[in-house]
Amino acid sequence: MRRQRSTKIVATLGPSSSDYEMIRRLHESGADVFRLNMSHGSHDEIRERHRIIREVERDLDSTIGILADLQGPKLRVGVFARGEEDLAEGARFRLDLKDAEGDATRVTLPHPEIFEVLEAGAELLVNDGKIRLKVVECGADFADCEVMAGGTISNRKGVNVPDVVLPLAALSEKDRSDLEFVCQLGVDWLALSFVQRPEDVTEARELAAGRAAILSKIEKPAAVKAFDAILDVSDGIMVARGDLGVELPVQNVPPIQKRLVRRCRAVAKPVIVATQMLESMIESPMPTRAEVSDVAAAIYEGTDAVMLSAESAAGQYPAEAVTTMDRVAREVESDPTYREIIEASRRTVRGSVADGIVVAAREIAETTDIRVICCFTHGGTTALLTARERPHVPILALTPLRGTARKLTLSWGVNCVMTNELSRFKQAVVNGARAARSRGFATEADQIVVTAGVPFNQPGTTNILRVAPCEERLIFASDPE
Repeated sequence: MRRQRSTKIVATLGPSSSDYEMIRRLHESGADVFRLNMSHGSHDEIRERHRIIREVERDLDSTIGILADLQGPKLRVGVFARGEEDLAEGARFRLDLKDAEGDATRVTLPHPEIFEVLEAGAELLVNDGKIRLKVVECGADFADCEVMAGGTISNRKGVNVPDVVLPLAALSEKDRSDLEFVCQLGVDWLALSFVQRPEDVTEARELAAGRAAILSKIEKPAAVKAFDAILDVSDGIMVARGDLGVELPVQNVPPIQKRLVRRCRAVAKPVIVATQMLESMIESPMPTRAEVSDVAAAIYEGTDAVMLSAESAAGQYPAEAVTTMDRVAREVESDPTYREIIEASRRTVRGSVADGIVVAAREIAETTDIRVICCFTHGGTTALLTARERPHVPILALTPLRGTARKLTLSWGVNCVMTNELSRFKQAVVNGARAARSRGFATEADQIVVTAGVPFNQPGTTNILRVAPCEERLIFASDPE
């Protein structure tokens, strides 16, 4: 299914989008990747949604990526005797390890690891930052706090600790169970929550054992500080602005988003911008102007993908939300200013032969009448490097591996086509021309750029480029082989 845009759309599935008809409608409306949120839904529900996605993929002869988003450790207060209490600004409030119901003066925080690292002056944020507590005095089993921003605190509200790196693994026991479950199902991407350090990612990679690519969610200040090291060991990144906007001043989030997107682009790793992109469409068929501008800003930055969360999972208008994102992406990408921004933000890469090949492919496409860049890829490297260049023509990635094709659905501008294993470059040229014609990217009168790695079927060997006619008779006539 050919998209009329390069930016990809990730749609979260949930109660509003769990049957065949809606999932198919979402894909036809523009969803390229479906997110399975492991924080919600049983294994049986997740298994059924996975089955339906693959059924839609088969029925539409398409390629669909599946992203399983692990919950991560959740820090929550305990329960209150009356269910909730009102905390006034300036009041004192204690968090402790006592196994007793809370009141207006204290509540249980059943996480001793937090008390281990707390210091006077640290802030704790409750209920997405609506309540702010400042630690005045603390010990191994308590923290006496001053209420800096008051409000109603109720049972099991979430707690954020932005000022310290917590001695918590990114993978809880539930996450480990979920990881093994979705890897056996056959998901393409694993999203890791609560990443603070590169070791969190390497642990998940060892458990996944090559069965899924690893995407790190950047939602903690510690992850922003250690971003380069985290990026090195990740296959992709999600800029998860929800918790990031809670734990950091909100004005800090836009420049951080811009920096992270550019760093991901520079190293050819896909990046998703996520959270609250079309939040009002949970209940409204129309987004706000500010939300549209937010989505557009991420696309102008060159992000690989934008993501819908509750809008498609639990909202009243899931298909309309996907359609809105699709229309915004197509409108932005047709704006001449978009190309100016993309080209101005492109970094010159001086490295491997593969880097030189994909740069040459993009430059040839820009200076001649080339319709499409066809790249043959086994592990996905050639397609990722080509996508890094953000060419103004479509990228057609041909691969013999279904798993590689599905992973590439997250990458900017990449259209995936399954092909047979190849042994000669002429076969790559012929198959590229056939795919370009059959998918409507080029006609017999056009020329295409073909890149590949020889010998074939060895990842990371991109070393050959050819400009070829799209008509097979001309390909064979011009090739002495």
